[in-house]
Amino acid sequence: MTVQPERPIRRHRRSLTRRRAVIGGAAAFGLLGTAIVTTTMLSSAGAASTSAAASAAASAWPKATGTKPVSSTLKVTGTYDGKYQRFQGSGPLGGSGQDEGQDPVFQLADGAVLKNVILGTPAADGIHCLGSCTLQNVWWEDVGEDAATFKGKSASSVYTVYGGGARHASDKVFQFNGAGKLVVTKFQVSDFGKLVRTCGNCKTQYKNRQVIVNDVDVTAPGNSIVGINANYGDTAALRNVRISGDAGKKIKPCTRFQGNNTGAEPKVLGTGPDGTHCRYTAADLTYK
Repeated sequence: MTVQPERPIRRHRRSLTRRRAVIGGAAAFGLLGTAIVTTTMLSSAGAASTSAAASAAASAWPKATGTKPVSSTLKVTGTYDGKYQRFQGSGPLGGSGQDEGQDPVFQLADGAVLKNVILGTPAADGIHCLGSCTLQNVWWEDVGEDAATFKGKSASSVYTVYGGGARHASDKVFQFNGAGKLVVTKFQVSDFGKLVRTCGNCKTQYKNRQVIVNDVDVTAPGNSIVGINANYGDTAALRNVRISGDAGKKIKPCTRFQGNNTGAEPKVLGTGPDGTHCRYTAADLTYK
């Protein structure tokens, strides 16, 4: 592991309006600058083994093997295996809540893989993916601003979330600001606003974003599983989604918005399957 001086991260939304809280130092982690973490890529055998384990214990929340305070964004290239350690913000990353423009705990380069990681609280702005990325068995104990933000600029970008889970997201879990396709599989979420939202009012908008949510467990309370911009050609496909604790069916599986690039609050166009933008049927949802 090499350590380089922190470079400012380009903010993707409005600037921070208040100073974030300062919580402790990072002496326990020994990281005072931005860490560049580069390891070997996943072997096919290792990926298959981890996938099987995740499938066998979809409802099990992992126990942290240790805690590492993080005072500056960790930049990941290649593959980084956190070995189920808990990473939590401290110092400049010690903010939580819905402050706009916070820096992330992890920043993934195009093609990077982050696996077997627990994000504690505070988690600042979670994880940023600058291009295609894979989040494998990543768990958020208490989502801060957003759990992860996907920011690739290419229509060929693919963001894969496999396994893992998130709790206590008063707003969004996955913020889809960039271009391309987001695939969420074998994930679990509880007490949340939206599981996935394509950006409704970013200054730079992208057309034809694709969202696929498959084999996912959702536990109330929650607002919406997916929110997309119909006017930009976004699509969302839901398959094998299990919803618990929502006898009144208050959680909206898919919501269509009129997106914009002015920063205005997007207008809701409708909810439910329409065969074009929200692609699912009643058979794709199971209520428990």
